[in-house]
Amino acid sequence: MIKLNTSDIQGFVLSSYSENMPCANYVLLKITDAVKVRQWLNLIAEEITTSAQRKNDHCYNIAFTASGLLKIGLSESDLLTFPIAFQEGMATPTRQQILGDQGNNEPVNWLWGNPQNPVNILLLIFAKDEEELRRCLSALDEIINVVGGVAIIDKLAAGRQPDNHEHFGFLDGVGQPVIEGTGQEVKQLGRTGHATVVKAGEFILGHKNEMNTIDPLPQTKDMPDFGRNGTYLVFRQLEQHVHTFWNYLKDLTDSVGGVTNLKEQEKLAAKMIGRWKSGAPITSYPDADPGEPSAVIEDNNFNYASSDLAGFGCPVGSHIRRANPRDSLFDDPAASLNTVKRHRIMRRGRSYGDRTVDVYQDDKKERGLHFICLNSNIERQFEFIQQSWINNQNFSALDHETDPLIGHRGTNNLYSMQGCPVRKRIHGLHEFVTIKGGAYFFMPGMAALMQLCKPLVKK
Repeated sequence: MIKLNTSDIQGFVLSSYSENMPCANYVLLKITDAVKVRQWLNLIAEEITTSAQRKNDHCYNIAFTASGLLKIGLSESDLLTFPIAFQEGMATPTRQQILGDQGNNEPVNWLWGNPQNPVNILLLIFAKDEEELRRCLSALDEIINVVGGVAIIDKLAAGRQPDNHEHFGFLDGVGQPVIEGTGQEVKQLGRTGHATVVKAGEFILGHKNEMNTIDPLPQTKDMPDFGRNGTYLVFRQLEQHVHTFWNYLKDLTDSVGGVTNLKEQEKLAAKMIGRWKSGAPITSYPDADPGEPSAVIEDNNFNYASSDLAGFGCPVGSHIRRANPRDSLFDDPAASLNTVKRHRIMRRGRSYGDRTVDVYQDDKKERGLHFICLNSNIERQFEFIQQSWINNQNFSALDHETDPLIGHRGTNNLYSMQGCPVRKRIHGLHEFVTIKGGAYFFMPGMAALMQLCKPLVKK
C-alpha cells in the first residue's frame, strides 16, 4: 500500500469539498507584474488548503496555465519539461481538432481561455455558505488592491444544488474512481468494485500509474522534482440548453393529439444519459427509475459484459457508457477493465446559474456546468476520452454518431438504441451544450507552490 504525502498535495485533489462547502467561486486571473505577483502569491499561499487539513469554513486552491508559469518566472526550457498538451493550451488548433471544438464551440467564440482573453491563474474558493464566500472574495479584492501583481478577469460563481442534481435533472458526481492510498479503498470497494480503485499515479504526479510507470515530472532549474504531488486540471465552462433538451424529448415522445408523456420522456432521457434522474444505472433498472439513493450506491458496481453487452438496457453510445465503457470495450472483460483504468479522470465540477422553473419554457437565463477534472496525463486521460470515446463516430461499431449529450454535432445528429429484433434510432439531435470557455492548468504540490512564492531573481 502506497502512502501519500497529503501535506504536499492540494486539498482539491483528494476532496471536492461538496459535503460541507456547497458554495464556490472560480476566480480567473491574469498576471500584470512578474515581481508583485510573487508577493501576492506569498499571501495567498498561506490560505491554500492541503489534503491533510480538515476545514469547515473555507478552502483555497490554486492552479496555473502555461502562460501563467512563464509570466511568474519559469523559463522556456522549464516549460518544455511539461507535456505538449499543457504547453499548447486548450484553445490551439491542434487541441481544437482533438477535442472537437467546432462551430459554436470554437475557441474564438469563448468568453475566456482563448487568445483574445487568456487566463494565467485559477483560484478556487470554497465556503460553508454565501456569507463566508463573500468574505473570502472581499479579502481577495483587498489583497489585490494593496499588493497588485494580478487582475481579475472574471469570478465564476459555482455551487451544488441541494439535491446534487445538475441542470438537466440528473444526479451528478456518480461513479467516481477511488485513488489508491487515500484510505477510501476498503470503504468503497464493496460498493463500487467495478475497477474503481485506481493507482495514484493516474491523478498525482510522482506515483506509479496503471501501466506501472511514472509520468514525467515537470522540472525547473531550481527544483528538479517541481511536478511532484501536482496534477493537471482541465476546466471547461459548459452552458446547458435545458429547454432545448427537454423540448426535443417532448416532441419525440408526445402521444397522439400532443399529449405529454412524462414517463416516456424520462425513459428516453435515461437511454441517452445511461442513468435515471436518481443516478440509478439503466442497465440495472431498464424499465423505471427506482428513485432510491441506495440503488445508486449499491448498484454502482455494475458492468456491461455479463448483463448488457448488446446495449439493450443501456445503449452502447449513451453518455456514461462512452465516458466509462467499464468492461465492454473489448471481447475480454478483464482486459477492458484494465484498459479503461488508464483513461479515468477525477471529476470535480459544479453547476452555475439558477435552476429553471419550467424545463419547457425558455427563461433566457444562462445555466450550466463548470466541468473540472483532474488527471496526470491530459492526452492519455481527458483528451483520449473526448476524442476516442465521446466524439468517435464509430465508437463500439456505431455509424456516424457521437455522444448524444455533449458530442460534437456537425452532421452527426443520430442516436441509436439497440433492441431486439431491431434498434430504434432518433434523428435531429440538437447541440444541448455550448462551450463558453476553457483552459488547461497545472495544480502544483505545496513545495512547488512555495518555490513559486520566492522573490524573482532577474537574470
